[in-house]
Amino acid sequence: MIRAFIAIELPPHVIESIGRLQERLKSSDFRISWVRPENIHLTLKFLGDIDSDRVPEIGKLMTQALSRQEPLEIFASGLGVFPGIRSPRVIWVGIGGQMQRIAAIQASIDQYLAGAGFAKEKRAFTGHLTLGRVKGPIAGRLLETAMRSLEDFKTQGFRVDHVSLFKSQLTPQGAIYSRLVSVPLENRPPEQSGSPVE
Repeated sequence: MIRAFIAIELPPHVIESIGRLQERLKSSDFRISWVRPENIHLTLKFLGDIDSDRVPEIGKLMTQALSRQEPLEIFASGLGVFPGIRSPRVIWVGIGGQMQRIAAIQASIDQYLAGAGFAKEKRAFTGHLTLGRVKGPIAGRLLETAMRSLEDFKTQGFRVDHVSLFKSQLTPQGAIYSRLVSVPLENRPPEQSGSPVE
């Protein structure tokens, strides 16, 4: 069994910008477990624990789901928290640009994998990049002040031309992500005709 998810990778210049942002937030000494910048990604679907034998099947479904999708441009921008500033659990950076296209990609992946037994997402897709997870009581007002000082954060735009399936391995040093499948966005004909099974 492996723990797997489907995501969009970030280019080096975006990873570097987010790393600098994290360092500025760290200076406030909040009790937060920070995600290593090189591990930050835009998750499209979390699959959980799967049999490794299913990787080729999932790769094929991803190829079908992305068969009519073209490359697009997005950027990272702004800061937010889940579920809210009074009881924050996750600190994140938002995504801007061609978000309708990203949402369409996510919906297509969700639809095709539902036919293979993966439950559809119950919540509407909200594209974000997780910076860190709150590990203890935190003063909402202080966090809000720190976030306001960084609200103008925005990276350069970047091109999304592929979507990947990753394996996540938990270690004492943190999670290690390994790319298993990478599917290009190139608007080619689907491998098979017909719609995914509901």
